[in-house]
Amino acid sequence: MKGDVAYQGDHMFARRMFRWAAIYGVIVLTPMYFAPLPPQGAEVFLGFVGLALVFQAMFWIIGGDPLRYRALMPVAVAEKLVFGLPALALFAQGYPLAPPVALFAAIDLLLGLGFFLAWRRTAARDFS
Repeated sequence: MKGDVAYQGDHMFARRMFRWAAIYGVIVLTPMYFAPLPPQGAEVFLGFVGLALVFQAMFWIIGGDPLRYRALMPVAVAEKLVFGLPALALFAQGYPLAPPVALFAAIDLLLGLGFFLAWRRTAARDFS
């Protein structure tokens, strides 16, 4: 019985982690569609925002049933790392990156850590 309670807690952690990340992502990313476009690379900017919004939908789906969609969790971790790590590395090297971008990169790394922990905590149960 006690194991079942811990198991349910792990399941709820994953649900909350992915659902809150999806809500946060939509709130942060949607206004970027209304920001002035850069003079060069507008299509890259819009592609980044669009793809990032698609991932928010994936996070929401994972949060709906973390056990069923557990196999997608490492992909979610990777999605957070591919922006967070390079952005913070550039910032650390003195690249002219706006401080808010570095803050959002750090938040992405924290979310990636949360996704990794959710993946570890929702390990497949042995029902035998």
